[in-house]
Amino acid sequence: MAHGASAYAAGVDLPPLRPGLTGRAEASVRLAVPADAELIARAQLVTWRTAYRSLLPAAVLDEWDDVAAASSWRQAITLPPTPGHAVLVAEDAGTLVGFAAFGPAELGPDELGPDEATSAEGPTTEVGALLVEPRWGRRGHGSRLIAAVADLARADGTGRLVMWLPEADRVTAGFLESTGWAQDAWTRTLDTGTSTIRELRWQTLLRDPPPTDPDRAGGAR
Repeated sequence: MAHGASAYAAGVDLPPLRPGLTGRAEASVRLAVPADAELIARAQLVTWRTAYRSLLPAAVLDEWDDVAAASSWRQAITLPPTPGHAVLVAEDAGTLVGFAAFGPAELGPDELGPDEATSAEGPTTEVGALLVEPRWGRRGHGSRLIAAVADLARADGTGRLVMWLPEADRVTAGFLESTGWAQDAWTRTLDTGTSTIRELRWQTLLRDPPPTDPDRAGGAR
């Protein structure tokens, strides 16, 4: 599902972020490194148990394997499927508090937007994971992660971001909507073996940020 330990890995250099993305001096976003794998897996488990217990099958949480999860993320970080895949982590005063993973979307011909193959919007990147531990919520970490994803994807020529989200996940849906995302017409149903999860696809179009006015920038402190 959208928040799983998918095979996404850091394969590109993080370009300079737009002014204001990092927010507080002690909060930042960076590319993941292999040493982050255990912390990413822990953050994933804590978030799933806290925020997604009602959505996930009990077996997923009861049979969680720390070693396997960390190994999956380590492989994702060190062996990216393509150069366009990346894993980012959010830190607060040196503590890993969240992560995002993304890569080129695998879309069927019927999932493309009108004339998308030749559209000025460019190709599509899928955000496969976007999680911030609940105790670190409402501090801008999710916004910094999604802004960094947008910067990286835009630098790679992406014109659109998409993300599949469980229909029942109202919190993340509200966050995406507040940052300019909207639902498109696509839905899917995942079979977990013991239940089904209906997901909606969200999207946002990427546009170049407005140029910085050097006179105004010089006066801001």
